[in-house]
Amino acid sequence: MVEEGKPAPDFELTSDTGEHVKLSNFRGKPVVLYFYPKDDTPGCTAQACGIRDVYADFRERGAVVLGVSPDDEASHVKFKEKYSLPFTLLADPGHEIAEQYGVWKERNMYGKKSMGIERSTFVIDADGNVAKAMRRVKPETHAADVLAALP
Repeated sequence: MVEEGKPAPDFELTSDTGEHVKLSNFRGKPVVLYFYPKDDTPGCTAQACGIRDVYADFRERGAVVLGVSPDDEASHVKFKEKYSLPFTLLADPGHEIAEQYGVWKERNMYGKKSMGIERSTFVIDADGNVAKAMRRVKPETHAADVLAALP
């Protein structure tokens, strides 16, 4: 389980541009690592667009924003283009990173149990430590909540 004050687990995933993105490459900058269930669904769209709408504030704080879901790169490209998302989306189709961060959970959706991502965000400081772990975030207030948590 990822804990505040401890080093964030490093990983490498493929981005929406096909690049391999490694978390440790962002040392020296705060990172907002947010996990979301699925591209182009109502809650995930509200969450992503909320970040998009205040993205300049994240940039002013020097923060890198990385969104992670089990969707593949092609899905991320469509989602990013459809909503003009200015930040990087990472594909975790085997949900290894979601499991590493403890956000791959059993969910009860419409009376059916299934495994999926618990909408969560980790604010990682410039030294690579978890400054804030935010579980079960609300899409509507996510961007403001994360900005308030940035070191």
